[in-house]
Amino acid sequence: MLFKITAAFRKASDITPQKLKELGIRGLILDLDNTLTTHDNPVPADGILEWLDCMKKNNIRLMIVSNNHPPRVKPFADMLGLDFVSEGRKPLTKGFREASQKMNLPKKQLAAVGDQIYTDVLGANLYGIKMLYVQPIEHEKTNFFKFKRKMEKPFLPKNF
Repeated sequence: MLFKITAAFRKASDITPQKLKELGIRGLILDLDNTLTTHDNPVPADGILEWLDCMKKNNIRLMIVSNNHPPRVKPFADMLGLDFVSEGRKPLTKGFREASQKMNLPKKQLAAVGDQIYTDVLGANLYGIKMLYVQPIEHEKTNFFKFKRKMEKPFLPKNF
């Protein structure tokens, strides 16, 4: 199934090391915008720094994969001390494949974390890894995103 979600959370920081252990996950491929922060925001959302620290202390490998260009992704990733793939071309598998190779983990131990059905969820499923869906931090204002979010509704999890 192309839009399969392994587990759903209100926000990324609700994902616990215990849940990852239950799922056999040792590495997370993280979306950037509306997952770790709001669009074009250079500062992580509340609780993200502490959550990343907790993940690192529990030996969870972390990497950002974003469709954004390097000038957006690199400073944010550097601030968090994370490696990244920019211009990931989600839902294509290019970014997921690059991250998987850099993290040196098999697909069965990886999960993607993101807020969009047609990029993050579809891409994770096309690549063959688990998908941890999070609600968007805020709803975008552009007509394109309003339309896209409306089209995602049939595929969204019903409970968090």
